[in-house]
Amino acid sequence: MPKKKKIKKTKKKKIIKKIKPKSVAKTEEKKSSLPNAEEKPEIKKIKKQPTEKRVYNLKDYVVYPKHGVGKITAIEKATIGEIDIQFYKILVEKEKLVLTVPINQQSKLRPISTINQINKCVAILKMKPKVKRTMWSRRAQEYDQKINSGKIYELAEVVKDLNKNTDIIADQSYSERQLFEKAYERLKSEFEAVLKVSPDEVQKKMDKALGRTSLAEA
Repeated sequence: MPKKKKIKKTKKKKIIKKIKPKSVAKTEEKKSSLPNAEEKPEIKKIKKQPTEKRVYNLKDYVVYPKHGVGKITAIEKATIGEIDIQFYKILVEKEKLVLTVPINQQSKLRPISTINQINKCVAILKMKPKVKRTMWSRRAQEYDQKINSGKIYELAEVVKDLNKNTDIIADQSYSERQLFEKAYERLKSEFEAVLKVSPDEVQKKMDKALGRTSLAEA
């Protein structure tokens, strides 16, 4: 009979894991998740102002989308919740309105256009108006959005599309005329601020580009 080979039995080492009590583990989790009582919550808006901020000076003209061209009349400071906040005071003369805009929220503002942008607007005014065949209520909403966008080219497009080449009220509905006048005055005020000429000269320039006939000439 062949001899049976003896198989050596290797003893398995027992690995003992230290298990923390559940109560201790839970308290540690709570400590890691909750901020210390001494730590103050971070205020994002006040902690850091936007890096793309632009510095405006007194008497600078700026454009606020919903109200048009305004002039910075003061740069003031106020303390709110033990935090100093700097803001602009902007006078919108056309609407007889004074806006208070914090410097760290000035993304709504934009500088007035350049001469090249004004010249491009004049070129837009000379183009043929685009008349959509959609319902007027929908078009009116689109025009209003363009007027309040703060973008000068969109403003010029509204003036061009709603222009009837005349000052005769009968040629426009009331709502059309209201939107046209709103867009026209917004564009005109920016032309005045950039070109630094009288309102009459700006009106002549715009009307010439639009091919409008004034009542006096008619």
